[in-house]
Amino acid sequence: MPENTGGPKVATERSAQDEIVRQQKIIQALMNRIEREANGQRSDFVQFQTNVILENQVRARTAELEAAVVENREINQSLVAARLKMTQEIEERKRVQAALEKEKDEQRALIQKLESAQNQLLQSEQLASIGQLAAGLAHEINNPIGFVNSNLSTLQTYAADLLRLIAVYERYTARREPDPAALAEVEAVRQAIDIDYLREDIASLIAESIDGAVRVHRIVQDMRDFSLAGDDRWQLADLHHGLDSTLNIVWGEIKDRAQIVKAFGELPEVECLPCQINQVFMNLLMNAAQACEGGGTITLSSGADGEWVWIDVADTGCGIAAEHLTKIFDPFFTTKPVGQGTGLGLSVSYGIAKRHGGCLEVESHPGRGTRFRLCLPARQRTATEDHHTACGCPTVGEQTAFDA
Repeated sequence: MPENTGGPKVATERSAQDEIVRQQKIIQALMNRIEREANGQRSDFVQFQTNVILENQVRARTAELEAAVVENREINQSLVAARLKMTQEIEERKRVQAALEKEKDEQRALIQKLESAQNQLLQSEQLASIGQLAAGLAHEINNPIGFVNSNLSTLQTYAADLLRLIAVYERYTARREPDPAALAEVEAVRQAIDIDYLREDIASLIAESIDGAVRVHRIVQDMRDFSLAGDDRWQLADLHHGLDSTLNIVWGEIKDRAQIVKAFGELPEVECLPCQINQVFMNLLMNAAQACEGGGTITLSSGADGEWVWIDVADTGCGIAAEHLTKIFDPFFTTKPVGQGTGLGLSVSYGIAKRHGGCLEVESHPGRGTRFRLCLPARQRTATEDHHTACGCPTVGEQTAFDA
């Protein structure tokens, strides 16, 4: 009986458990289905969000690309404008360069004309100076030529007397025995021509004639050197020699007016145009001589200071008025009477000093005298150096020839 009593109850519990398991499976299946559906819905939302984000990014990138395209277009337009402007500037520069080249050619031609005019002016001034000195030079040459001619005439007489004496000797030397008559004739001729005096005077006449010939040769040589206006070769020159040579030319104008005192220092050879520097010396010496019309002294001094050399021409003449000191280097300015000066001497001299990279300075005291200083570089500066700046030469000192 007990077995029968428990049999249906066990079957019921087992069925209930089976139903529970079945229900759990159904629930699990429903839960899985719900989860799958939820996951599906969540994937669509995530995809939607992702699409929105991507679309925003694409839209932003597109905007950036469009801005970059616009910027690139603007840059290209700026480059085109800059290239066009650069082309215009290049063309303008080419035109300016062409104009500069043309102007340079015109300036070169003008410089050549100015140099030619300067050379002509220098030559004219030299010719005017030579013309002014012609009478004095003729006198200076005439003096030695005069006594050379006189000496030659006397020497001709002496030579005839000597030949006459020699002829007497020759006539009687062939005789073997002494002839008192012949000896008497020889002695008479010796006494007549004064042979002892002839011995002394002939040597003196020959030496004097040689000296006169040398003086003439020196004057002619100095004139030849001075008149080489077309010689534009830069060369090393002895300024003392040039000054002495020029002094020899103008000596006829100076000797009756002033005494010459030389106080030369040690000078190196100077790179210059010697004929032009000699022209400066002539102008300064002539001015000094004319300032000493009533008699005076002209002091010539020189010296070197580093790379510079200087020549002073100082006189104890009438001096220059203060109102004229600023004008004396102007072309055609002169205080001399009409017909007694071109007014170009000091102007030409000033230009020559500047052409050499130097300067010409003046210091004067009315009634006491004037000093001119020509200052030059010992060597010419290179083409890359500025020739228009101050020359940097030694300035005129406080003590002058008429203060010393």
